[in-house]
Amino acid sequence: MRNADALWKLSAAEQAAAVRRADISAVELIDSHLDRIAEVNPQVNAVTQLLAERAREAAERTDRRRAAGEAMGPLAGVPFTVKESTAVEGVPTTFGTERFRDLVASADAPPVARLRAAGAIPIGHSNMPTLILAGMHTRSELFGDTLNPWDSTRTPGGTSGGDAVAVATGMAALGLGNDSGGSVRIPAQFCGVAGLKPSTGRFPADHRALGPDDPGPASQLLVTDGPLARSVGDLRLAYEALAGTDPRDPRAVPAPAYGEPLPGPVKVAVVADPGGHGVHPAVRRAVATAADALTDAGYDVREVRDVPRLDEALEAYGRITVTEFAPSWPAVRELLGEGGDRYIAMAMEQTPPVSAEELMKLMGAWLNIRRSWAEFLHEYPLLLGPSFTEPPVEPGLESRDRAGRDRVGSGMRLCTVTSFVGVPGVAVPTGMIDGLPSGVQIVGRAFREDMCLAAAQSIEDRLGVLTPIDPRPAPKS
Repeated sequence: MRNADALWKLSAAEQAAAVRRADISAVELIDSHLDRIAEVNPQVNAVTQLLAERAREAAERTDRRRAAGEAMGPLAGVPFTVKESTAVEGVPTTFGTERFRDLVASADAPPVARLRAAGAIPIGHSNMPTLILAGMHTRSELFGDTLNPWDSTRTPGGTSGGDAVAVATGMAALGLGNDSGGSVRIPAQFCGVAGLKPSTGRFPADHRALGPDDPGPASQLLVTDGPLARSVGDLRLAYEALAGTDPRDPRAVPAPAYGEPLPGPVKVAVVADPGGHGVHPAVRRAVATAADALTDAGYDVREVRDVPRLDEALEAYGRITVTEFAPSWPAVRELLGEGGDRYIAMAMEQTPPVSAEELMKLMGAWLNIRRSWAEFLHEYPLLLGPSFTEPPVEPGLESRDRAGRDRVGSGMRLCTVTSFVGVPGVAVPTGMIDGLPSGVQIVGRAFREDMCLAAAQSIEDRLGVLTPIDPRPAPKS
């Protein structure tokens, strides 16, 4: 097949439709992506454990079922990558660390199982920072650095950077990451793809990695699995497949995937500089461009003063997570190793654990802040703002020193607070600025991902899709 007609260039929706119609076989589709991985992955190092034979076998089963007249799922034959922290049956869940190289998963994690049930096929694990804790940049002890395909001197973001790069370069149609403060949305912005951080409880999950015990309340409520895709339409397909309940996750809420339409033009609050801490002119321009697109689409777009209680939420987020994490920090620090521990170590020094009494007060403040956000989103059902308040930064900035860590923490602040209050956010590209992809996020009411996706679709319809792309060489100095 000529490269110009390569199947990997098709959208996930087009790939699945072609398999269902028998225009192509699922095996041909997987082989096209395996060829693309062989061509591109040596340049960007996004796919870590390639599941070539497993993927071909799954594709053969898909083709046999189609030949037998069985109904095909909405993602029939579509390949997806899975972050190294998420279990794929029979494959090590390494977390990017040497210590867990042989930690073979006994079952698929719920989101992997749901994508499989829709017909999609895992084609490989994807890179992330060691233990998800070594920083925002996608660099792991076991697999090394993942490069941004637009500019290798810039980070692809993280912690789901491997998935964002794999999707952006056409190595997979979909990626399955997770997000507790920007880990899907930031790499989406930095790599020019779309990403969804769902409401807390929207997708079933099981983040028990090392035994039968569940993590504490912060980890239970903040971490959400989420898909990445090249288009909002493909993101919607993944959302529909992932939403629902599962007996393995009592947190999952049986809320309808689509809610009732709101009367009149939907109001959109615009905040380019959350908290007033500063925003890069290129990011401000991206937000303005997206606002214009939404206005053109008929939304009631209004600039507002700020989001609710941002600084208070950031402080509470930091104190609660550090307090929960502190007892395990000595063991985790050893796993992260010298250098890999710098990002968390600086957080531990800056925000020491609190007492039990203080923690109880913080848990009350958490609910109170969520209430303030619910009231804000009652007035403005959608919020438009940045995923990160700068263009892609250099790799490892957050682990270099305190100033670098503070700069990155500030840049991701709208992602952090929206994870803290449990509401959905969709990252969508807005074009190119100074040779790098730009983008925004649309935040909505809890369990109204459908409204976020609809607004993101309106932006994409007017501003276009940036990927797939071929990796670009580093610019000359």
